[in-house]
Amino acid sequence: MTINLTALPKPQIIDEPNYDVILARVVSEFVTLWETLRTDNPSLNLPPYDVTMLETDPAVIGMEAESFRESLLRARINDAIRANLLAFARGSDLDHLAAFYDVSRMIDELDDRLVTRVILAIQGRSTGGTEPRYKFIAMSADLRVQDAIVYTVGRSPLIHVAVFSTAPDGVAPADLLAIVNAALQNPAVRMVNDTIEVASAVQQVVNLAADLWLLPDADVATVARAEANLRTAWASARALGRDLTASWWTAQLMISGVHKVAPTAPIGDIIAPPASAISLGTITLTNRGRAF
Repeated sequence: MTINLTALPKPQIIDEPNYDVILARVVSEFVTLWETLRTDNPSLNLPPYDVTMLETDPAVIGMEAESFRESLLRARINDAIRANLLAFARGSDLDHLAAFYDVSRMIDELDDRLVTRVILAIQGRSTGGTEPRYKFIAMSADLRVQDAIVYTVGRSPLIHVAVFSTAPDGVAPADLLAIVNAALQNPAVRMVNDTIEVASAVQQVVNLAADLWLLPDADVATVARAEANLRTAWASARALGRDLTASWWTAQLMISGVHKVAPTAPIGDIIAPPASAISLGTITLTNRGRAF
C-alpha cells in the first residue's frame, strides 16, 4: 500500500465548532434580538434580559437545546460525507463504496481487511499482471490469507507468491495454498506469459533477551507484564518482510514501572526477507534491580 489512509487528516466539509462556541453565538444573537425588540418597542416596557440567570430559565434551556442540536447536526453531516471516502467508510457504507470498485466483502471479513483489498483492486487495475493485482487475488481467495507478497528473484521471470496465514505461526496449510494457487492460475487472472509459484511464508523464530531495571515502586509482576506487552504488540505488527528492530522491541518493554531496558540478544536488528515472517520464541528478561 503506497498510501497510508490513517495518516490523512479528516476533511473539513463544514465548520464543526464545539458546543460551547455554538452556545456563545446563540446567546449573543439572543441578546442582540432582545435589545433590538426592547429599544424599538418602548411601549412593551421590556426589561434588560440577563442570560446568566439560572439554568432552569426557559430561554436558557431553549438556547442550550438548540446549540446541542446544531453541534450534533454538524457532526452528523461531516460523518455522512466522510463515509463516502475510503479512509472513513465502515460497515455498510464501506460495502457500497467497495462495490463501486467491483469488490465485495467476504463472509466475516473485517473492515480493515476489506479496505486493504479495495486499495489493491484499485492499484492492480492494469493490462498486465501487476503485484497489487496478484496480491488482491490471493487475499480474495480465502479469508485465512492475512497477507501475501508477490516477488521475483534476480532476473528470473518466475513469480513467487508467499502466503502469510491467520494461523498463530503464520504458516499456510496445504489446503489454503491449493485454494490460493487455483485462484491465481485461473486463465481469467493469470497473464499468459506468467509462471506463478505459490508457497507458504517462511517462519523465522527469534529468541530475545534483555536486562531490565525497575523503578523503586514497581512490583515484581512488572517484568511479566512487559513481556506480555511485547508479545501482544508484535502479534499486531508482525507482517511479511517486517524487520524486528532492536529499538522497536525494547520500546515495547518500557511499560509503566520499567526504568531502563538493555538488549543482550540479539544486539542488532533482525532483517526479514520479503517472504519471511518473524515470530517470537523465548523472551528472557533479567531483573537487574531498581533504579531511578
